[in-house]
Amino acid sequence: MHHKGKVIIVGAGIAGLSAAYYLLKDGWEVQVLEKGDGTNNCSYGNAGMIVPSHFTPLAAPGIVAQGLKWMLNSKSPFYIRPSLNVSLIDWGLRFLRHANEKHVQRNGEAIRDLNLYSSRLYDELAAEEGFGFELRQNGILMLYQTKAVQQEEIELAAAARRLGLHTEVLDRSGIQALEPGLEINALGGVWYACDGILYPPKLMQQLTRYLLARGVEIRYQTEVSGFRLSGSRIAEVITSKGHYHADEIVIAGGAALPKLASRLQLKLPLMPGKGYSFMHDPNGTNTLVHGTLLLEARVAVTPMHGQIRFSGTMELGPANDRVYENRVKGIVESIPRYFPGLKVPYPEDIWFGYRPCPPDGLPYLGRTRQYSNLSIAGGGGMMGLSLGPAFGKSIADLLSGKPVATAIEGFSPDRF
Repeated sequence: MHHKGKVIIVGAGIAGLSAAYYLLKDGWEVQVLEKGDGTNNCSYGNAGMIVPSHFTPLAAPGIVAQGLKWMLNSKSPFYIRPSLNVSLIDWGLRFLRHANEKHVQRNGEAIRDLNLYSSRLYDELAAEEGFGFELRQNGILMLYQTKAVQQEEIELAAAARRLGLHTEVLDRSGIQALEPGLEINALGGVWYACDGILYPPKLMQQLTRYLLARGVEIRYQTEVSGFRLSGSRIAEVITSKGHYHADEIVIAGGAALPKLASRLQLKLPLMPGKGYSFMHDPNGTNTLVHGTLLLEARVAVTPMHGQIRFSGTMELGPANDRVYENRVKGIVESIPRYFPGLKVPYPEDIWFGYRPCPPDGLPYLGRTRQYSNLSIAGGGGMMGLSLGPAFGKSIADLLSGKPVATAIEGFSPDRF
């Protein structure tokens, strides 16, 4: 088979592996460079949700006032660890500039389209030989316990319907009918039929196996330390394990994106939003059928692999390797408030990862002006897993000179 050329992808998370998958299908020779061992990035420990329902960027109006109230409480779901960090302050100012209605309306459709496209690509992937990652396209429940959040969610559901998404506002008994196996304590909720869930570790393992079996080279423990330039091209990628060169370079480095970008004098503002997750085995009782969001607590609850994964918190600030027990307690304590029958002890095994959060809540996806052979796919924030396949397919189409399926101009890596 005639190769179109060689592509180096930096990062073996869902975005990087998806790009490798679609580029391989397009006839490119692909090499993936990954700084870790490939088993513990955000694409493994996340909530496993496919979310066309998340059409409002993170920088949505109202989140600022809410965020300021939350920021001072270390148990709260959204916490900015106070620090005089220049990049955090810069990010915050940009965030405030985008926290308005106009920004949300201007970008809602593009985010919705990319998510719906990604959801269809997941359906296709699940049907492919050798893939079975517990994909359930049965919708996600957004539960609320307060009148204020109920009001917000009903308005949001109406906005979602105007965007053509299938939503249903349900009272307590309507929710209980969807979840007969578990007692739910909530005023009501919105069912987003457009959403779905999957089991991330299986997806990642199967994608990795598929790529390796077809000649894609994945170099683990290979950290990129710099680039050698030749005019407006990147001639070589310099790593801890030697120099690599290719016709096209794709950076899909998750929360490491700004560090990589700064070595190329690119401005891709991003804050790592730390999130925690843990698995709970309900021992066959209390079975949950749908992915669920506990809205006031900002906790995601996902049935997967015979267990339930609880994930949550958004802790913005410079990355560190500590598990803050208060943050995890915040998740644990919220569970019995919504599910009185679930007894979940403080977990022994706690995973954490960093969501790459751009200040305007929009991903970075596309080619860069400054370098003729560099593309970026990242900054998915809380939608990284959801957008992975769409990131990968869009990159493959761009590099192969085909039209991209959805409008991605607003996600340009050059916008800052």
